[in-house]
Amino acid sequence: MSEEQLEAPQQVIGEEPDTSRGTVRPITVVGNPVLHHPCAQVTEFGPELHALIDDMFVSMYAAEGVGLAANQIGVGQRVFVYDCPDDDNVRHIGVVVNPVLDDLEPSQRNLDDGNEGCLSVPGAYAELPRPDVAVVRGQDKDGKDVVVEGTGFFARCLQHETDHLNGYLYIDRLSKRDRKDALRQMEEKSPRYQVVPNE
Repeated sequence: MSEEQLEAPQQVIGEEPDTSRGTVRPITVVGNPVLHHPCAQVTEFGPELHALIDDMFVSMYAAEGVGLAANQIGVGQRVFVYDCPDDDNVRHIGVVVNPVLDDLEPSQRNLDDGNEGCLSVPGAYAELPRPDVAVVRGQDKDGKDVVVEGTGFFARCLQHETDHLNGYLYIDRLSKRDRKDALRQMEEKSPRYQVVPNE
């Protein structure tokens, strides 16, 4: 998910990653097959996964994003990272492995028509209704169970990144007309970060 004009956060929940580790990888863009198929469950927790997570954080920061799924750097595994504020200006930092989004009752949430963008659809933004509350269950980098709850913009981020790992981009949830407009926006702008060219 891409960063918008955001205020500096007042409070931080989570631990800042060590950005001295990791390698910036190019971002895959719409049309790349890895983005359009469900990702595989992570079964091995160890140095390889930790290195992937390090790469994901530094790649997300290099592209000025607030969330990044593994398939956005070409890895078809169920992992996403985030460094995202909520609507109360609290900064949330973390990783979720094998995420599953809770299906909340309508009484527990409202739809928010916020603007959404994506590092894999560079330069394009569109309004997309999403619930203003999200709960994601999964594991941390060491395989321990985690539950991450978000509201507002952070809830949007959690849903957006989980969608990626299920093989969906936010533009797949748009009307045909809005999707076409988002793709036109993308074609008219050059990405400000390195991307993997589609063949």
